[in-house]
Amino acid sequence: MLHIYNSLSRKKEAFVPIEEGKIGMYVCGMTVYDLCHLGHARVLVVFDMVVRFMRSLGYEVNYVRNITDIDDKIIERANQNGEAFDHLTERFIKAMHEDSELLNVLPPSVEPRATAHMDDIIDMIQKLVDKDYAYQGKSGDVYYRVRSFEPYGKLSGKDINELRVGARVQEDDDKEDPLDFVLWKSAKPGEPRWASPWGEGRPGWHIECSAMSTRCIADHFDIHAGGMDLQFPHHENEIAQSEAATGCTFANLWMHNGYVQIDKEKMSKSLGNFFTIREILEQDPQPARMGEVIRFMVLGSHYRSPLNYSGETLENARAALERIYKVAERIEETGYAGIDSAQDGPWIQRFNEAMADDFNTPEALAVLFELARTINKSLDEGESCSEEIAAFKAVCEVLGIAY
Repeated sequence: MLHIYNSLSRKKEAFVPIEEGKIGMYVCGMTVYDLCHLGHARVLVVFDMVVRFMRSLGYEVNYVRNITDIDDKIIERANQNGEAFDHLTERFIKAMHEDSELLNVLPPSVEPRATAHMDDIIDMIQKLVDKDYAYQGKSGDVYYRVRSFEPYGKLSGKDINELRVGARVQEDDDKEDPLDFVLWKSAKPGEPRWASPWGEGRPGWHIECSAMSTRCIADHFDIHAGGMDLQFPHHENEIAQSEAATGCTFANLWMHNGYVQIDKEKMSKSLGNFFTIREILEQDPQPARMGEVIRFMVLGSHYRSPLNYSGETLENARAALERIYKVAERIEETGYAGIDSAQDGPWIQRFNEAMADDFNTPEALAVLFELARTINKSLDEGESCSEEIAAFKAVCEVLGIAY
């Protein structure tokens, strides 16, 4: 049985889908105002791996990964460039798709954009206003009443009475309470705008994901996921507004991947240790092969652990992946090339046991390398290894490498 660590309960849980054989999974995607960085690469690869494995178990997965294509940062960058915001976002969406392909990341089932779901966003805000969970301030902005949602803080573990005005909670005379967050922003001169019951404006960031996830999956679905940095306030606010609007549990299980570190320091633009995916890809004349090196490096750490990036880490991943490629090439050069991937067997069972334990990719890779050694030995000695090759192909396909 598949066991997954649930950030909400803070423990591993046996995963039981709402509907037998089907999984609804929403991952917070990119805000497209710049090129994707290494932290984005981890999100893309980790949840691609999760979906691939769940599908290998026979689940029908509706994998929704959104695009935030209207946001303060997008507007600011577009103004700096002197271009329309939608021209900016189209450029970076195209770049994101190119990077994803080089990382061998499969497209999501659905990739909703915030600007295409404005009616859903406005409808959800209206429900919150009607239920007295939201109000319009003097500025015209609409805010969510955080204290009206009693279980606020259940995901992050934060006590609402201990939260103070600071980096995450800004003081604002327009709000009834400093903790309240914006659902709808009234339009400022020169900004993109949409009509709404509260005047022309645009949505706040948090409400976009609530509206898109419930529209593309359901009011109540199986898994919501994203980077650890989104747990508070973004995911906490999503829970508050979604459950207040719908009256039901938002997501049963929450997954968060760990931070990326650069030489054991958290990656940050302010520290000057910030790398885009493309900067790393450009280190190799074969970007597709380097994309798989990045993917392999990501899978080499458990998804909840910090991922440390350095030149040494990347080179170790390159060398390890090359061993897998050499085995795959030997297989292609023999009479075993036409063997189909295995569906079961002792090797697949061992691999599945590792992956079913909260997607333990380091242990799963250990199984893959043991398979590689066994295949090499058998080919050297002229022994049959059909079962091992079939398992090798299956494991590589689930991990998204070599095949």
